[in-house]
Amino acid sequence: MESSVRLFGGVVSAGRPAPGTGAGRKGLKNDALGMFSSVVMGLASTGPAYSLAAALGIIVAGVGLQAPIVTMLAFIPMVLVAYAFRELNASNADCGTTFTWATRAFGPRTGWMGGWGLIVANIIVMVNLAEIAGAYSFWLVGLNELGENRLWTTVAGIVWIALMTAICYVGIEFSAAVQRWLLCLEVVMLIVFAVAALVRVYTDPPSTAIHVSASWFNPFEVPSAKALTSGILAGVFIYWGWDTAFSVNEETIESTRIPGRAAITSTVLLLIMYALVATSTQAFAGVGTSGIGLGNAQNSDDVFSGLGEAVFGSHDTGLVLSRLLILMVLTSALASAQTTILPLARTVFSMAVHKAVPSRFALIHRRFLTPTWGTLGMGAASIALLVLMTSFSQNVLADSIDSVGLAIAFQYGLTGFACVWYHRKVLTRSGKDLVVKGVLPGLGALIMLMLFLYAAFVVYANPGYGSTTVDLPLIGRTGGVTVLGLGALLIGLLLMPVVTRGHAVALKLQRSLLPRHLPRHAAVDSASRYLPADSGSGVGGDWYDVIPLSGTRVGLVVGDVRGHGLRAAATMGRLSTGVRVLARLDLSPDELLSRLDDLVEQTAHEDRVGHGLGRLRPHADQALGVTCLYAVYNPVFGKCSLARAGDSVLAVVEPHTGVVDYPELPPGPPLGIGGPPYQSTELELPPGSLVALFTDGLLQATDGRGAGLAQLSHVLAGDRKSLEELCDRAVATLLPGPVDVDATLLMVRTRLLDRNQFAQWEVPPDPAAVATIRTAVSKQLRDWELDDLTFTSELIVSELVTNAIRYVGGPIQVRVIRDRTLICEVSDTGHTSPNLRHAASDDEGGRGLFIIAQMTHHWGTRYTPTGKTIWTDQDLPPADGQ
Repeated sequence: MESSVRLFGGVVSAGRPAPGTGAGRKGLKNDALGMFSSVVMGLASTGPAYSLAAALGIIVAGVGLQAPIVTMLAFIPMVLVAYAFRELNASNADCGTTFTWATRAFGPRTGWMGGWGLIVANIIVMVNLAEIAGAYSFWLVGLNELGENRLWTTVAGIVWIALMTAICYVGIEFSAAVQRWLLCLEVVMLIVFAVAALVRVYTDPPSTAIHVSASWFNPFEVPSAKALTSGILAGVFIYWGWDTAFSVNEETIESTRIPGRAAITSTVLLLIMYALVATSTQAFAGVGTSGIGLGNAQNSDDVFSGLGEAVFGSHDTGLVLSRLLILMVLTSALASAQTTILPLARTVFSMAVHKAVPSRFALIHRRFLTPTWGTLGMGAASIALLVLMTSFSQNVLADSIDSVGLAIAFQYGLTGFACVWYHRKVLTRSGKDLVVKGVLPGLGALIMLMLFLYAAFVVYANPGYGSTTVDLPLIGRTGGVTVLGLGALLIGLLLMPVVTRGHAVALKLQRSLLPRHLPRHAAVDSASRYLPADSGSGVGGDWYDVIPLSGTRVGLVVGDVRGHGLRAAATMGRLSTGVRVLARLDLSPDELLSRLDDLVEQTAHEDRVGHGLGRLRPHADQALGVTCLYAVYNPVFGKCSLARAGDSVLAVVEPHTGVVDYPELPPGPPLGIGGPPYQSTELELPPGSLVALFTDGLLQATDGRGAGLAQLSHVLAGDRKSLEELCDRAVATLLPGPVDVDATLLMVRTRLLDRNQFAQWEVPPDPAAVATIRTAVSKQLRDWELDDLTFTSELIVSELVTNAIRYVGGPIQVRVIRDRTLICEVSDTGHTSPNLRHAASDDEGGRGLFIIAQMTHHWGTRYTPTGKTIWTDQDLPPADGQ
């Protein structure tokens, strides 16, 4: 599928869908960012100057002189959550971040809510960033009246969003270059401002100045626990954004390592910067409630707007520096806006690739290698929300911005919990794993959860908090910030069943088509595992089966449909049913695959005819290219005949030595592709042999197939544990976390049929031998205490042996097997199968096979290399007491 997209300037370029769902396989530009650029992305996305300007006054209002230490304490939950991001990224460097990781840890519904929380937070903050950028643009050039005008600041904000969207659209490298210049200006001006403010405090202090005191860094002097929690909640906002380094991970060198280092480095640098600026600003401006004091409510949303001239003066160099301070906040807002679009676009892009939002958002630009609709769509959504909010109510806009904190705490807390659950199987592997994958992320998640609950139901819910109040049914008057914040998350909750329906239906269909319980069988013990992929992009195609066949034989099959989703699950059901039907015809493995290949080709041909010759359907038949391994094990002789379509592998463990072998199988093309005919091969399996059949999904987390097979060998070698335990160990070793595509594992341990369970005789092609074999069968049934079946069994054997003597000749073999049924088999060298028919009243023969069919539960014919075998099944009489 291709789609034409009109670029900025009217140029039309073709987009293309992401080529894959895995980390690093979505088509984004690889190795575009290094360590320095990643750190720049993390720092710029927080918008240090903008964040301090917007939050420092709020922190001071809550905790007073302890603002510097509260600003520093907010670093703790941030760095803890940063460890969660780092460890999850090391396991799976996916640009969907919280969406992808929460999906893999908890399922698509929770993952959707994680992605929705990020979308809500980023789009709402984009509105505030655009408004700040619009106002500061006018203030920078001295047009203060326009900077206070809502219409003109909205227009300027729209222009800035469009410009930042364009920069993000034309490539990650260009975006990073712009960020480096913007961030350098911002950091330099922050340092100059902080140093100048401290120098003024100790050389030429204003009336508001106070000297730095050690008490400022004592959290125990905060007036109350409520004030401390409120301050930390506001402090969390100023650190938010460093996770952009992870959102561009698939475009970063060493994508599993560099983003984690960059994020930790970013948070530490932010800690140093915030501690310096918060301390110097408080020392210069004080915490008073008038003038430039940080406690002045009129300055709470922008403490830097009036500090420029106060610190630098209003003449000559001071005027220039004051303007540069305004420029600093402007560039900070713009840098943050740009780096807000980047993670927003990539999250939506990843969600589209994983089928959580419409697939159009999965398009990437052919030349720029950036998400097409993800970038343009999110820019347009930000502009639409900006226009809606500013035209509706300035109070609602203010409260919606405050509600961003709830979405931030929700997203970060969910990521922390996802890290713990994702890595739960490896936490006991080492002390380091326990700490960095469990303890630190878990603490960060708990802190974020407490902040979320406290803010939503205590602070923001207070009718006196914020600019709006809503009278809710059954609850009463509630703060507008809580209503807007929880309401935005509730919208995602209502959308969740719709967007995750495809995954749920595909998974339900897949599970309904797989065997609920593997049948007990005389030939093998069996155990299996099916691990569905975490999202709609992965579920669908793998299956396994254990099929009882005639003569106590058993058919074993694993297969892997190429596609994913509901269509792949339906295709899998069609093929697995086809295998079962063909297997019951007692076909050899190579012939079964040939017939199945014919079925796939015929279906594909009918689809092409139905949609016009020479035209491909938008969704081609996903049975094309299917891999399948089919094996038939015979417990009488201990032999296994098998054939494969595609590059399937099986492992065989020798029972006495415990040596693991991967037998070389004759190659066969995937189903529907065409190529050389399929070939069967035969393996001799001693009793107790362990056979493992699996799809490629079992090896997806390893470093190549060779490494995966080596790990599987280590699990299976020399181990006599139960099959259930071995399945669990194999899955835990090879797939310690959730999976990107389906994985199937089928293990069987072979048995030889006990010699007391069957008897066989060679019968000469002489009519006189019929009475002899009838007597021998009768004696054997009496020995087995099956006297009730003697008459019918004599009749069956007599009829079948007579037919073999009459129409084929010798040699003839008779075998009776006592299993869950009584099986009678007569083998000869003929290749013509008898036909069941209703004999006419004047026919001399033709009634024998009809009588046999009436007296048996099942009967049939299977062909062998030397002839054929006609078999019958009779139900055993119920045991005493049944």
